[in-house]
Amino acid sequence: MNDNALMNKAADNIRILSASMVEKAKSGHPGGPMGGADFINVLYSEFLEYDPENPHWEGRDRFFLDAGHMSPMFYSVLCLTGKFSVGEIEAFRQWGSPTPGHPERDVTRGIENTSGPLGQGHAYGAGAAVAAKFLKARLGDTIDHTIYAYITDGGIQEEISQGVGRLAGHLGLDNFIMFYDSNNIQLSTTTDAVTSEDVAKKYKAWNWKVITIDGNNVDEIRKALTEAKAEKERPTLIIGNTIMGRGALAADCTSFECQVSTHGQPLSAAGADFAQTVKNLGGDPENPFVVFPEVAALYDKRRKELNDIVATKKVRHDAWAKANPELAAKKRSWFARELPEIDWASIVQKPDNATRAASATVLGVLAQKVENMIVASADLSNSDKTDGFLKYTKAFEKNDFSGAFLQAGVAEFTLSAMCIGMSLHGGVIPACGTFFAFSDYMKPAIRVAALMGTPVIFIWTHDAFRVGEDGPTHQPVEQEAQIRLLEKLQNHHGQNSMLVLRPADVHETTVAWKMALENAQTPTGLILSRQNIKDLPAAGSRYKEALQAEKGAYVVQDERDYDVILLASGSEVSTLVEGSELLKSDGIKTRIVSVPSEGLFRSQTNEYQQSILPEGKKKFGLTAGLSVTLESLVGADGKVWGMNSFGFSAPYKVLDEKLGYTGKNVYEQVKKLL
Repeated sequence: MNDNALMNKAADNIRILSASMVEKAKSGHPGGPMGGADFINVLYSEFLEYDPENPHWEGRDRFFLDAGHMSPMFYSVLCLTGKFSVGEIEAFRQWGSPTPGHPERDVTRGIENTSGPLGQGHAYGAGAAVAAKFLKARLGDTIDHTIYAYITDGGIQEEISQGVGRLAGHLGLDNFIMFYDSNNIQLSTTTDAVTSEDVAKKYKAWNWKVITIDGNNVDEIRKALTEAKAEKERPTLIIGNTIMGRGALAADCTSFECQVSTHGQPLSAAGADFAQTVKNLGGDPENPFVVFPEVAALYDKRRKELNDIVATKKVRHDAWAKANPELAAKKRSWFARELPEIDWASIVQKPDNATRAASATVLGVLAQKVENMIVASADLSNSDKTDGFLKYTKAFEKNDFSGAFLQAGVAEFTLSAMCIGMSLHGGVIPACGTFFAFSDYMKPAIRVAALMGTPVIFIWTHDAFRVGEDGPTHQPVEQEAQIRLLEKLQNHHGQNSMLVLRPADVHETTVAWKMALENAQTPTGLILSRQNIKDLPAAGSRYKEALQAEKGAYVVQDERDYDVILLASGSEVSTLVEGSELLKSDGIKTRIVSVPSEGLFRSQTNEYQQSILPEGKKKFGLTAGLSVTLESLVGADGKVWGMNSFGFSAPYKVLDEKLGYTGKNVYEQVKKLL
C-alpha cells in the first residue's frame, strides 16, 4: 500500500496534465478527468494487473473506458505507466497525434476499446467478462483476470445501460467491476435537471453488489476495489461521488469546482483560472507538462511489482500448460484466432431452401467444429435460426458457462455491443442474430466495430418485404443501403470497414459463412431470407461455383454475345433467372451476375471488374432495397428496379406480384431498357 500523500500527489499530477492537455488543444473536457483522477490513479498504481513488457498478454486485466471524453485522464495515467510520452500527450487532439480527442483502440498503448458514444464502452466490458467466463469454463483457472469499466452520469443514462445492467446481473458476472463517476454534472446541465432515479437501488435490483464511496478518497477507493475483487456471485458497481473540476480555482483563488462549464471546454474558457489551478495542484503553470519525480518513482515501483506478479502467473501458467498440453494448445490457437479444418464442401444443404435455414445448417456444423465460437440472439433464436447452433449446445446461465449461447432478450444494441466486447477480449469468435429491420437498433455499435476492425459476425434474417404479413415495421427497405455504406468507408488500415454479404441461395450461404469466419479484420454482416429461394443453375457443383462469391460478384449464367447483364443479390438473383427464360423466348441473350458484396467486388482488380460488368453493356438491376443499392453497378445506361416506399402487410407472394418482383416484370423492364 502506497502512502496516501503520495497517492494524492499522483492524482493531482493527473489533474494538471489533463487540464493542460485541454488548455493547449483549446478543446476537450477537463472537469471530469480532474474529478476521476483519484480512482484511475488507485486502479493503475495498485490494482490493475498487466504485463508492462507485453501489452497483448492474454492474462491481463482489461480496462474499458466508457466515457471517451475522459481521455485526458486516461492518457495522463497511461503516460505515467510509460505508454505515452509527455510530448505525445502535449499533442492532444492534433493531426498525427496518438492522443485523439476520444481514445481509439490500441492495445500496445494500453487502450482496449475505442470510446466516445456513451454507454458502449461498459457494454464491451460486460461482453469481455462473458468471454472470460466462457474461456474459464473450458480452460480452467488459467483464465483468472478481472474486467474493469469506467462509466459516468451520461453513460448511466444511455438506454444501453439497462441491457448491460440486466444481463451482467442475471449472469452473475463477478469478474466485472464498474466504477461510476457520479459528479452530478452533465455537459449542459446538472443531472438533477434530467433524472431523479436511485441508481444504487436500480443496480441492486439487477443483482449487482453496490458500494457507494467518496470517489476522491484514496482509502475508500482501495477498500471498494478490494471488496469488489472478493465478490464471487455478482458484478460490482462502485458509485464514486466525485467533484467535477476538483482543484479548479478562479482568478481570485476561490473554488471553481462543481461547475457545469468545466465539463466540455478548457478551464480558461469555462471561467476558471488555469494558472491558479495548476499552482493549487502543485504544478508550474509555465511548465505544466511535467511528471513529478515522486510520481514517476511510484509508477516505476508499480512496474516492478507488475513484473513480479506476471512472472508468478506465467510460472503457474507454464505448469498448467505442461500438465494440460491439449488445453494449452487450444488456448494458444483460440487467442491467435486460428480456425479448425472445416470441410465446407461437405455441408449438405436442403435444395431451394431459405437462406436463414441454410445458415442454421452451417451453424450446426460450426457448433461442433469451432469450440471457441459464441452465438447470441435477441429473443429470436427460433426465427433468425441461430437455434441451429443452439441445438448442439446450451445457453449461458449464472455459474454455468459450459454452453456457448447467449440469450440476450429483446436488446439488440446491448447484444451487439457485448459481442463486440467478447471479440475485443480475444479467444472467442462471437456472432449475433436478429431481424434485419432491427439492425437499426445495432447501428451505433456496428459503426464503432467497423472503426475498430472488430470481427464480429452479424446474422440478419427476414431481409426484405417478403416478411409479408408482419408489415412495413418488420420489412427492411433502406437498411441494406445503410449497412453497405460501411463497405464503401475505409477504416484507418485502408480496409473496407465492413464485409456485407447477401447470399443468393443455400450454397452461396455456405460460402458466405466461410468468408465471415475467415474475415479476422472487420465485422461481417450476413443478410438472409425468410422465404425459400430456388437454387441458382450450375453446370457442375453449385457450391464450387458459389465460391466465386469470394470476389464479391461473379457470373452465374452466361450466353455468348449477350445483349444485357442482369444483376442482383440475395433472392432477387433467382427472379432474374426466371426473367431470363422469358427473354430467351424473344431471342434476348443475358448474363446473370450475383453481387453478394459490392464493396468486396470493388476491391478486386479493374480487369476482374470489367470481366464481370464490362462498360458499354446494358445492365438491369433488381433489388428489394432502395435502388441506390445497385445504381453504381448498373451505371447511367442501365436501370434498377428497386423499392421506393415502405413495404405493405400481405402474403409475400402477393407482394412479389404487386411490387414487380417477378420474372414477368424483369422481362418487361428489360424489354423497355433495350
